Amino acid sequence: MATQPTIIIGDEHHGLTLGGVVAVARHHARVALAPAAREKVEHSRAFVEKVAASDRAVYGVTTGFGHLARIRIAPDQVADLQRNLIRSHASGAGEALPRDLTRGMMVLLANSLARGHSGVRPVVIDLLLDVLNRDITPVVPSRGSVGASGDLAPLAHLALALIGESEVTLADGTRRPSAQAFAEAGLTPLALEAKEGLALINGTHLMEAMGALAVHDGWVLLRAAEAAAALSLEALLGSQVPFDARIHALRPQPGQRATAARVLKLLEGSEIIPSHANCGRVQDPYTIRCVPQVLGAVRDALTYCESVFTTELRAVTDNPLIFDADEAILTGGNFHGQPLALALDFAAIAIAHLAAFSERRTYNLMGPHDWDKDGALPFLTPNPGLNSGYMIAQYVAAALTNEINTLAHPASIGSIPTSAGQEDFVSMGVTAGHKLRRAIELAEQVVAIELMCAAQGVDFRAPLKPGRGVQATHAAVRGIVPHLDADRPPAPDIAALAAALHDGLLDRALAEWDAPPAKARTRSITGKQG
Repeated sequence: MATQPTIIIGDEHHGLTLGGVVAVARHHARVALAPAAREKVEHSRAFVEKVAASDRAVYGVTTGFGHLARIRIAPDQVADLQRNLIRSHASGAGEALPRDLTRGMMVLLANSLARGHSGVRPVVIDLLLDVLNRDITPVVPSRGSVGASGDLAPLAHLALALIGESEVTLADGTRRPSAQAFAEAGLTPLALEAKEGLALINGTHLMEAMGALAVHDGWVLLRAAEAAAALSLEALLGSQVPFDARIHALRPQPGQRATAARVLKLLEGSEIIPSHANCGRVQDPYTIRCVPQVLGAVRDALTYCESVFTTELRAVTDNPLIFDADEAILTGGNFHGQPLALALDFAAIAIAHLAAFSERRTYNLMGPHDWDKDGALPFLTPNPGLNSGYMIAQYVAAALTNEINTLAHPASIGSIPTSAGQEDFVSMGVTAGHKLRRAIELAEQVVAIELMCAAQGVDFRAPLKPGRGVQATHAAVRGIVPHLDADRPPAPDIAALAAALHDGLLDRALAEWDAPPAKARTRSITGKQG
């Protein structure tokens, strides 16, 4: 694995990116705090200490929390208040978050604190980064956030590890009490001071981690789905005419134009398409003919979602917020996850369409059907009857698609009030994130099934060759899944291909086709249906 560059947080000019979140979460890139950010954090902290020593009523600093905000806290109880906050809010349920999500949450929390409006000491950020850089991962239950007053329960479990009162997972996968793991790594657990417990748990960092990783995975999946559509088009003797740039110039949706141009590029050099130029078919089914319109819409949806999560990287989602230059502490609602929850739900809907679109092409590959009399073998087996070929693989794609459709129901419309009505409308963004991650996982398997079946279909078109980009797609699939001569269990092939797609198999295989051209060109196609 190539060495990852160090990610700098708190730099106003070169801040954290979604790619940086992925690098830290999954590829263990190191993280460091920008010197200028450290100075801002110190100034903010000095003001908090001044307030904590006064008799001023400031939410979460000299008062209780949530519905208990009217209760004043004595100066000598400020540290106890913060520790009790973490202990009481560590009420999560369910299995532990995957390590990539927890690591993503940690770097995003550090990034928000580094902006200097949360009032923590620099040591809080330093410990977060030290834990990340030593590949120590707090054990955080996955359920319990309503996505409003910050991701309270998950972040409280993260903070509980930082104060040495819970468990962590080490690089080798073993669990240790956090105090023991810190001692072995030469780290000292935090002794929380005024406002620091609140700053650690008030924020959208789990929702944002879910979004950052899901957007990355969504783009990888979309590009694979476009390549799968091109492979299926060749196998089904489809037309390239619907990808003509002149058609899409009359409906200039950006995703539609991008998908049309990309698929057309993958089809360049095809020997299969000219071979049926005079066929009697007038039009292809929508899942071939409308690839630009449908997958292009998924492109546009992912573009929107990416913009939401990119903007959130510049956010401070704590409460209250410190403006030391103005000597002000302002209470607001930046912790509310509604912008992220809507984007997470939108992304799940887009992924559901992508998967359903793919499954329908797999169904057509099982032909021949009434619209397709070209002699293709039923269920893609050379010996139908004795062999069932990929019959049940299509069933599986249908079952997966049905499950994805249930996951596309928006979580964000299901607010349930909390904190005795003080928090009376919540986003449920983490629920949306869990659903989205599962939907993407299932959709990767749906697209893997289409690629497996389409590769088999293209095998039957030999000796004619598909387009050069489609050839590269076919070769990548065949590097994982061999040709099906006689029946064998497809399940291992589906699992292996889905895992390879997740890891960017087709991005690597199609790098040459996805590189931007030296000059922008207008692409057009002339000719008959085939």
